[in-house]
Amino acid sequence: MPLIVVTTSPRVAPGLLSHQAWQALRSGPVLTGSADHPPLPYLSHAGVEAEVVEPDPAALARRAAAETVVWLAEHDGEDFMRAVGHAALSLDEPPVIEVVPGSYDLPGARVLDLVAVMDRLRTECPWDRKQTHESLVPYLLEEAYEVLETIEQGDYPALREELGDLLLQVVFHARVAGDFDIDDVAAGIVEKLVRRHPHVFGSVRAESADEVNANWEAIKAAERAAKGTESVLDGVPMGQPALSLAAQLVRRAERAGAPESLSAAVGQGVARELFDLVRRAAEAGLDAEAELRSAARAYRDRVRAWESSG
Repeated sequence: MPLIVVTTSPRVAPGLLSHQAWQALRSGPVLTGSADHPPLPYLSHAGVEAEVVEPDPAALARRAAAETVVWLAEHDGEDFMRAVGHAALSLDEPPVIEVVPGSYDLPGARVLDLVAVMDRLRTECPWDRKQTHESLVPYLLEEAYEVLETIEQGDYPALREELGDLLLQVVFHARVAGDFDIDDVAAGIVEKLVRRHPHVFGSVRAESADEVNANWEAIKAAERAAKGTESVLDGVPMGQPALSLAAQLVRRAERAGAPESLSAAVGQGVARELFDLVRRAAEAGLDAEAELRSAARAYRDRVRAWESSG
């Protein structure tokens, strides 16, 4: 006789079970080890009554050897099911154990775990509880730069971890906020992406990256007008590194048709020279910030080599 194990995901609404799971749940007596198992009310509503029993691997294996039994597993019940497997193998005629997934995680489902963990930390951890948007700023910048460093080094296994640290900062700020939450953050960026990609989500045609960029700029211009902002430079973060700031200002101004003469002879002394270098890098299709960072890394390696040789 078979032991049918129905598994469910805690990240999916408990009433949403697969067709195969509903068939399995009607194939024999249903047992579970928790009276608080989320799907139980939905099973009862559908006419499937589950019996809550004390989790006993040996008893479950023996019963399954005599009749078809359905076990509604808990999401953290791997150790119990491992024990059931060992108990079944010890029998003269062990039951066949079949696993039927009742629900599957959707892409992004583990983000729900992060939100839940953050909620608990914000409630129970004294350090997390006292943080503010302002106090978290250094960590946000640090994690962003660590992501950048792993990309520059081509260390993609480390990139996974660093992206997680950066994602935590987003979830943390959303949890700290009192007038919006992580769902509002996600809804806002989804709305923006759909609005700015009419060639994907609408009827606009764009056959090349240049056409996509042109559409993007036109949509952003319309958004600025709707907000009552007129300058193409509105929204440029002035707190970013100076080379990146200068490059973004020049790029935006040129896209808006600003005359090249406006960027000539800006500042005095070294400032003027640096600004001119940013313009030259942009004209050559280079990122001045990235170029200087590359040179800085090369200098770091030379200094380290000099230190080790001494």
